Amino acid sequence: MTKSILAAMALILLASSAALAEEKVFPATLKAHAILPANTIIAAPANAADYLKTSGKFATADRKRAVELGSVGGKDGVRPTGLSLPLNGQPMQGFSGIKAMEDGTFWSLSDNGFGNKLNSTDAMLMLHHLRIDWEAGKVQALKTLFMSDPDHKAPFPIVMEGSATRYLTGGDFDVESIQPVADGFWVGEEFGPYILKFDTAGKLTDVIATMVDGEPVVSPDNPALTLQGDPSKKAPAFNLKRSGGYEGLALSKDGTRLYGLLEGPIWADSESVEQADGRPALRIIELDAASKAWTGRSWLYPLAEGGEAIGDFNMLDEKTALVIERDNGAGTVDKACADPKNPQPDCFAVGSKVKRIYKIAMDDENVGGAVRKIGYIDLLKIADPDNRKRQGGGEGFYDMPFVTIENVDRVDATHIIVGNDNNLPFSAGRSLDRADDNEFVLLEAGDFLKAE
Repeated sequence: MTKSILAAMALILLASSAALAEEKVFPATLKAHAILPANTIIAAPANAADYLKTSGKFATADRKRAVELGSVGGKDGVRPTGLSLPLNGQPMQGFSGIKAMEDGTFWSLSDNGFGNKLNSTDAMLMLHHLRIDWEAGKVQALKTLFMSDPDHKAPFPIVMEGSATRYLTGGDFDVESIQPVADGFWVGEEFGPYILKFDTAGKLTDVIATMVDGEPVVSPDNPALTLQGDPSKKAPAFNLKRSGGYEGLALSKDGTRLYGLLEGPIWADSESVEQADGRPALRIIELDAASKAWTGRSWLYPLAEGGEAIGDFNMLDEKTALVIERDNGAGTVDKACADPKNPQPDCFAVGSKVKRIYKIAMDDENVGGAVRKIGYIDLLKIADPDNRKRQGGGEGFYDMPFVTIENVDRVDATHIIVGNDNNLPFSAGRSLDRADDNEFVLLEAGDFLKAE
């Protein structure tokens, strides 16, 4: 047998081993389950403008102002969720990114509000310091910081531009990921997309635009984009789909580097997106925390078959990390509609198939290439032998059939925390006719965390 044939066989074996490693499924066991009810509403700060004392006033497709509280019913597609807008106050919904602290508490954040830039101008942006009572199954906000821009750091007019307090809203930024540090918080954002820095009081201090290989990465919601006045001219250039910005933001263990993970792939042109290992791939982009400058280093995260987006991203050590990967399905496949193009109120339009937590490896050796996907936990089949779940699942198991699952971090050597973003009042994946609650679970996953 010639050396060339041997070499070819070795490459095939290596490729096969990599593929098998990527698809390795690790067990996870439910140890605790806590719930914050969907309809958890808090008051806006006393010094906020009257405009922010209620929220969800522009949730209809025509964007006409709804004046009467609760006059617009929430729906997940064609299915009523049982909650209505506008709200008397600000919803705590939409937890999108979490970080475990050494004292057993967590920092998280509410995302931009009601799903997009146009309908969320009255949704205040918030950071939450959480305590979870796993025994009682309850979630408590120890502190909520309402984000603001009193020093005019945003490089564009904000919604509350003329107000004294200049609170930030979902019409300004779509905040999706969080890293607490000694002097405040790093936050990943989707409209720019930007990396944002806030101080310990929630005041904006820095707005960092995204660059990859010397070129700007721009979403259609970037505030610098404007439509051409002449319809015969080319539309303004952008290379990222709406809601494709920083869904994940990780911090190196020494605190010197940030890693922003885009939710959607960068488009090379109108027909092709970045790929790795034959699959659409998302960029992980490295930022130097001290200089607040991009280092020029990045990695590619290849989506699994059926995967459509990521939900959260946190480092485990200098080389490995946790990533939530998901499809856009909601609810269980046994209750899915026969025709997804013709959904009905008594079935889920498209059931959940890919809801996973991957462990990945990224280091100097694969800079510029694909991360190594070590294996994953299937969030649709979590062992629950002691029946610790408070809702969902079935005999001996718990599941998370939510359209968006956007919180994951390691708690200790053998446990991780996972939580959903309930997109109030629009997501109903747990039940056909009821808005999803905010669910957090503690999973035992020792073998997964040790896997290499």
